[in-house]
Amino acid sequence: MGLLDGKVAIITGAGAGIGRAHALLFAREGAKVVVNDLGGARDGTGASVSAADDVVREIKAAGGQAVANGDTVATAEGASGIVKTAIGAFGRVDVLVNNAGILRDKSFLKMDEPMWDAVVAVHLKGTFLVSQAFVKQAVAQKEPARVVNTTSVSGMLGNFGQANYAAAKAGIYGLTRTMSIELQKHRITVNALAPIAKTRMTDDLPMFQGVDTMTPDHIAPAALFLASDLCGDRTGHVLAVAGAHLYAFKVVETAGRFKDEDRGVWTAKDIADNWDAIIKV
Repeated sequence: MGLLDGKVAIITGAGAGIGRAHALLFAREGAKVVVNDLGGARDGTGASVSAADDVVREIKAAGGQAVANGDTVATAEGASGIVKTAIGAFGRVDVLVNNAGILRDKSFLKMDEPMWDAVVAVHLKGTFLVSQAFVKQAVAQKEPARVVNTTSVSGMLGNFGQANYAAAKAGIYGLTRTMSIELQKHRITVNALAPIAKTRMTDDLPMFQGVDTMTPDHIAPAALFLASDLCGDRTGHVLAVAGAHLYAFKVVETAGRFKDEDRGVWTAKDIADNWDAIIKV
């Protein structure tokens, strides 16, 4: 018995890298997989369904069930098409992994509007659109479902040269938290991964040169956990994976300070004088 026997899983950006690892593992665990990938370059230009087709062939060769989809996640029509592919092929949806992404890195002062718009459209808008299309179908089915979003360490902490990517990934964190609150009543869990792995998106970065211990195969089991019944009713979490290191991101509120005098109104000088106490965790 696989952890996803009888489940239908949609995985976006599944033609290579982390998404491919998700798709192959989910299929081995019994899921019927919709392998979505626009098939473009790392910067989002171009399109080809061949990458998705290749992963589908791998899954079928191993005895699994899968279907390819080449729709973009960045439009409502594309998002709807992805879900329709799942319904047409397998009759239902159970799991969504929002993994599609592109990079257009540039330092903040050199970044132009098209670079910003393209990255935000795929990562943040795409996560919203595909999730909404998926959740509407899941709610109509009146059965539990699971959404796994993909944020990033860049989104949680920031990273030089990635203002567009970091902003989109930080937005996915907020979206994950809000979805997790709103969708509990529908028995839909919503969690996120913050993966660090050597892929086509990252293999030219200095930190990954000569590194073979942070692979997509390290990431996929965490997605499987969040997509399976092993996750239980856990929702709203960000699980980070960097090779063998597994940890969680949380937004922490400090105890802060209260002002008793002057009707509790802080002055700028008060804030400066009490800064260390205010920010102490």
